[in-house]
Amino acid sequence: MAMIELRVHGVGGRSSDRILGERSAHLVAGDAEAGFYRPGAAPEDPEPDGTARLEAYRWNGLTGGTAGRTFSLVLLMPFMLGNVALWALPLTGRAGAPARAVVRLLSVSLTMMYVLAVVGVALDLVAWQCLSYPRCYENRRFVSWLAGLPAGWELAILALVPLAAIAGLWRLGRRTWQLPETRAPDGGDSEIESLDDPAFWDNRSLVRHLRAVHLAAALGTLDVAVLSALVPHDRRLTGYLLFAAVLAVTAVALVVCCLPGIERRTSTPRFATATRALARASGILTAAVLAYSLVPRSSWAAADNLPGYDVLVAVVYVSQMVLLTALVALVVVTRRHHVAGPTVLRGLAAPVLILIAIGFAVSYSSGVVYLSADYLDRGSSPTPARPTPPGAPPLTPPVAFRWAALGFFLAVILAAVVVLTRRLWRRSARRADAMRLVRAEYAETDEAPPARVHAARDAIVSAQLADKLGPLAPAAYATLATISLGAAGSAILHDGPGDLARRLVGESLARPVIFVTDTGAYLIGAFALLLGVFGLFAYRSRGIRLIGILWELATFWPRGAHPLAAPCYSERAVPDLTRRVRYLVAAGHTVVLAGQSHGSVLAAVTARQLPASARSRVALLTFASPLRRLYARVFPAYVNDAMLRRIGGDVGWRWINLWRRTDPVGGVIFPPDGGSPDDPAAGVDRLVRDPAGLTVAPGDTVPPPIERHLFRFDDTYRAAVRDLAARLPRDD
Repeated sequence: MAMIELRVHGVGGRSSDRILGERSAHLVAGDAEAGFYRPGAAPEDPEPDGTARLEAYRWNGLTGGTAGRTFSLVLLMPFMLGNVALWALPLTGRAGAPARAVVRLLSVSLTMMYVLAVVGVALDLVAWQCLSYPRCYENRRFVSWLAGLPAGWELAILALVPLAAIAGLWRLGRRTWQLPETRAPDGGDSEIESLDDPAFWDNRSLVRHLRAVHLAAALGTLDVAVLSALVPHDRRLTGYLLFAAVLAVTAVALVVCCLPGIERRTSTPRFATATRALARASGILTAAVLAYSLVPRSSWAAADNLPGYDVLVAVVYVSQMVLLTALVALVVVTRRHHVAGPTVLRGLAAPVLILIAIGFAVSYSSGVVYLSADYLDRGSSPTPARPTPPGAPPLTPPVAFRWAALGFFLAVILAAVVVLTRRLWRRSARRADAMRLVRAEYAETDEAPPARVHAARDAIVSAQLADKLGPLAPAAYATLATISLGAAGSAILHDGPGDLARRLVGESLARPVIFVTDTGAYLIGAFALLLGVFGLFAYRSRGIRLIGILWELATFWPRGAHPLAAPCYSERAVPDLTRRVRYLVAAGHTVVLAGQSHGSVLAAVTARQLPASARSRVALLTFASPLRRLYARVFPAYVNDAMLRRIGGDVGWRWINLWRRTDPVGGVIFPPDGGSPDDPAAGVDRLVRDPAGLTVAPGDTVPPPIERHLFRFDDTYRAAVRDLAARLPRDD
């Protein structure tokens, strides 16, 4: 039998030919989305027994790559960050259940913000404000036909727009990469424990429950927005009863989101029936609300914003502040006793991720609402220096959006300033430390051109800066974002930034504040568009490859908090790899499982999920691996030293990890801590010089390039494969 070298690519993926060393390849298992390839043009290339064989797993079809999928990922970024926050919590099991419940409630609030943004355009700006002014709707066929209809009819008809947006989210929530055969064992536990359990990746039951909860919350948000305008005007018992029913169903959805039963991998029929009934009840109530809107009533003129809409937006922000405070308290209490080793933001990554998710949601919402208002009022937006022309509609976004736009834009500026300041701070000391490393590793330093030496030194400095700089920008962003959310909650008092500045100082301060607020709203809208462009090219440009790394860091985790996050590629990739390795071992082969970058995470988790009989014939090779540097620091409850040591023990410490000092993403798996020299973990990490040399090698014309995160299948890689192959058992 043969030794199989099974390669798993990293961020952005490669073609099957490139993974196999620029040789043509054919598919032997899987499909175009995620498949296993071997060299050769035909499926049945003869290979003698007893020789090493090469195979590659290509899974980049499960992540980004196409324009449509990339832009959908950008749209879903707030939901994705909310989902990642769940896995960044420092505790699993029953002890971590309260914190997970709070994260799920905050994720529901993100769905509400999405609906409120669409409601703000369709119901507030168009139905309520624009249709009251001929200057706004004249010569616009898409809205002019609604002019003159009763206010309730306008609200009911334009409520179909947010309904369509909710339906689009529902459709996205049904996406999955799981195959019908990928199922958790019967009787799945209600606790989310570890990556070791094969049932960890089967979250279809959880996603179905969450989808029902978020549908109820989304429809409830739309219903409340409509009823808040109609019920105070009508003062009818029917309206009050309908309002109470909507609030009750929405409250039940929020309670269900916190119940332990929602996490069961194999839910009980009773719980599944309850969540389906919840979704149906919310749909029935929405139909009743639209019908109630069509009931004849006395007309009334629009004044300012849609009645109750400002308060509804502000209540969502205040609720988010309360929940964030509770989450921080829970994390602070649990991390003291359960988190060991260095972590990002001292274990507070989950609250910061949620806060950044809210920031992106506000950016999208404010950008959409402000740009829509600018389009509808035909450029006659009022400012202190330019009053509204006669007959022009004074279209105004909600006060809460104005506060949020101001705060989150300033947060982005603050984060950028911190990044630039930190990059310059102690730069000379960092360069001196890096230069000492260069001189220690390269004997030819004095003979090499100074520019070449400085390039190697600066590459090391940049890679080390990622560790120190990473937490600062999110921390700065989160600090100001917290203040801004609190200010947005004060919008219940109907005081915007300009109003407050005018009241405190006068018109001299109000004008620049209003200008900064409006500028911030447009810039964060442009920021969202820029994210889409970056995401589209993240897999094609080394300059912005970091975005691709962040995508795959986030989409590694199952949807446990938000059902509308991007589908998790691991739910397909890990079972694929596990089945393939088991098949190869059962056929009598030994396997060197070689993972690059995020592919190393898939390889390590696969090794952990193999049965003991298969592990004895498997070795693990990782290179440019973010297991310790990213995963263990951001997700300490699931990836930690104990888990990594279990993986090493499972494969009999047949594990080699290749790393470079110039790599800003990958690093060591087991940092040297002065432990026993007999510790088997001490032999896992192997430093690879980058560049391979500072001068031109004999027979070459240029010096070796600085590779950083890019690994090639060179002599160093092949030597590691041979070393691991020699450690694997051989059949007599």
